[in-house]
Amino acid sequence: MPLALWALAVGAFGIGTTEFVVSGVLPGVADEFGVSIPTAGYLATVYAIGVFVGAPLTTIIGARVERRRMLAAMMVLFIIGNLFTTVAPTFAFVLVGRVLAALSHGAFIGIGTVVAASLVAPNKGARAIAFMLSGMTLANVVGVPAGTLLSQHVSWRAAFGVITVVGVIGVIGIRTLVPEGPKPQGARIRPEVAALTNPQVILALSMTVLGFGGVFVSLTYVAPMMVEVAGFAESTVTWLLGLFGVGLVIGNMIGGRFADRALMPMLYAGLTGLAVVLFAFTWGAHSKIASAVCILLIGVFGFATVPPLQKRVMDKAAGAPTLASAVNIGCFNLGNAVGAWLGGFVIARGLGLTAPNWAGALLPAGALVLAFVSATLDRRDTLRDDHRNNAHPAEMSIVRS
Repeated sequence: MPLALWALAVGAFGIGTTEFVVSGVLPGVADEFGVSIPTAGYLATVYAIGVFVGAPLTTIIGARVERRRMLAAMMVLFIIGNLFTTVAPTFAFVLVGRVLAALSHGAFIGIGTVVAASLVAPNKGARAIAFMLSGMTLANVVGVPAGTLLSQHVSWRAAFGVITVVGVIGVIGIRTLVPEGPKPQGARIRPEVAALTNPQVILALSMTVLGFGGVFVSLTYVAPMMVEVAGFAESTVTWLLGLFGVGLVIGNMIGGRFADRALMPMLYAGLTGLAVVLFAFTWGAHSKIASAVCILLIGVFGFATVPPLQKRVMDKAAGAPTLASAVNIGCFNLGNAVGAWLGGFVIARGLGLTAPNWAGALLPAGALVLAFVSATLDRRDTLRDDHRNNAHPAEMSIVRS
């Protein structure tokens, strides 16, 4: 893999850390500003909304900008947002910093995956995407626990200060290692927007929301579930989340490697495995061993779908993949929000703390149905193209006669 991918992975590591570290710094933020934990939780909510809105917005604004410069600009915005959060005098200013950082997320990952795929041979595109996204998976294994420890033993501000430094390293790496791409020939907004109307792109985006949403229906409420149902001590939850992070790393490697060989079968396997594990977790949550295994496998199957889904969107938006790629990153965050809402909904209806597991399983099951529909459309298009190619010589002979 080219050295440029390392620079992109460092940027992804910073972005992944700033997104998920909130769960570890919430108590510190709540204590300093005198707000409740649910109120402090808005740090995650505004970030998710910022990613979903910012992904298409910043990509469209930067349509005339060469991709390497756009990546560097998004990383600078990321640095500004995290620096703003680090020195924020009030909770409102912390929220503003979170939004600023979030605006860079979708465009950086979306454009970055397009650039990553362009740096390697076509048959290694998904693997290159997975290599870049490994930064986000490692953020859950290394970045988030480290940020949590900093928050507990130094200050939550120290955690965001270190993330800011990671952003500086990322922008230096991008400027020095990522090759300059072709200069855009005028605005390409119209074809980029038109690509979003492709039924196959819409199906892939919908699979992203449902597939990754299923992960967060369960994961959002895994802490109370593990303490009150499985019987774990509260201090153990951090290690369980680390186990989930390990699953993400494994799933990312599997998804990237096998998506290049057989993209749709990889999607079928990932979505099926995720639905099955989530259903099993409904009962497995009553056992400590089964819970640990399920949490690991949710990470594996959940992220095994990410490289193929990202590659699928880019393939179906061929010729204008940048906006569709960025919007797909926003859809992952929309899935997070939808999943958190659905999990809270079933718990609020008195269905129990394990209800988010079976409710979450319904979402990847729905994504699996959409995957079969998408494959059916592929076969229909292939048959139509074959028919046209076979009919072409005969039509030409009629014209000659």
